[in-house]
Amino acid sequence: MNREKARKKLQDSGSYASMQRIADWMDRFYVDAIVGMVTPYGIGDIIMALFSLVYLYFSLYILHSIPLSLAIINNTLRDIAIGLVPFFIGDVLDFFHKSNRQNMRLIEGFVNGDRATIHEVNAKAVQSIVMVIVLIIIIALQLRMYYLMASTVLNLFSGVGDLLYKLYLG
Repeated sequence: MNREKARKKLQDSGSYASMQRIADWMDRFYVDAIVGMVTPYGIGDIIMALFSLVYLYFSLYILHSIPLSLAIINNTLRDIAIGLVPFFIGDVLDFFHKSNRQNMRLIEGFVNGDRATIHEVNAKAVQSIVMVIVLIIIIALQLRMYYLMASTVLNLFSGVGDLLYKLYLG
């Protein structure tokens, strides 16, 4: 009975309710994908990833599970990497990749004591560490690519502006 009270207390907490609302807004109503689509250079994807901090807080400080926290970081970084794929391909894929729902499913499994979910997360802990490192490298390379693209576009427009200035005023 004591375990049931603890589970009920976790599910009634403000953090738990916030996570459920975030998962609904981000993935069911596609806010994550839409914001990623309308903001340039992956800015929206990174801003939307900040909402995953509530899952990370809950897994680390409430549930005290490092493997669960690694799985949440893995899902979040995967979502960022997918959203950063250029030419709106990543934005379209983001409509189908529901990292917030995945994170909520994992947390619900831990809170409810679902042995299959707990085993899944614990079994993939090492894989999550490797994937987090790989995803950080991929995201860094994607952001570098966006930086180079943005500076190329700005330099191109700067050169056109100089040319127009010389033609008409110089």
